[in-house]
Amino acid sequence: MSENTDGLTPRQHAVLECALSLLVTGGERAVTTAGVARAASCSKESLYKWFGDRDGLLAAMIAHQASKVRTYSDDGRPLERGQFRAHLVAFAQDLLRVLSGDVSLALNRLAIGQASREGSRLGQLLVEQGRRRIDQGAAALLESGRRCGHIVYDDLDEAYRTLYGLVVRDLHVRMLLGEEGMRRPEDLSVRAERAVDQFFTLHGVREKERAHP
Repeated sequence: MSENTDGLTPRQHAVLECALSLLVTGGERAVTTAGVARAASCSKESLYKWFGDRDGLLAAMIAHQASKVRTYSDDGRPLERGQFRAHLVAFAQDLLRVLSGDVSLALNRLAIGQASREGSRLGQLLVEQGRRRIDQGAAALLESGRRCGHIVYDDLDEAYRTLYGLVVRDLHVRMLLGEEGMRRPEDLSVRAERAVDQFFTLHGVREKERAHP
């Protein structure tokens, strides 16, 4: 598993972190080029050069947040079953940690609030730059697991939706509605392990079946 390689410099990542912090503390109105430039101690010209207009900045913020869910880079080498399971658990833990964080909750609440506003692109950006990036990385991992004979499925999208549902369940909705007490790291780790075990129950290939196809 590795972080997404998006070509941004450490300085640019720091600016995006600053912008995300502004979003959490001040809401959408705080995320202006002037406000971000002031908080991040950079020029507005630099922001325009790096990210383009405000939609470009929001897209970069969302992609940066999504990159915190580590992706799997398939180099063609076979994965042992234990390695594959460890990658799945890491994905599940990252996904739960990111979705339960203040930044993701703020972004999703804002997108929901703007859903009926004409011209608002935040929801679309969350899908394109956030969810889709995460989905693609997880799909590559599942395909590798299937190729190595650890899991079986007929439809990749369906298998991934099953994994995602087992990991997230109703947790994200409950947190978006303000329910507290569900974000302890140890609880999220237990949820991740349990979800992966359940996924293997549904899609895992038993050792004897591997030996006798």
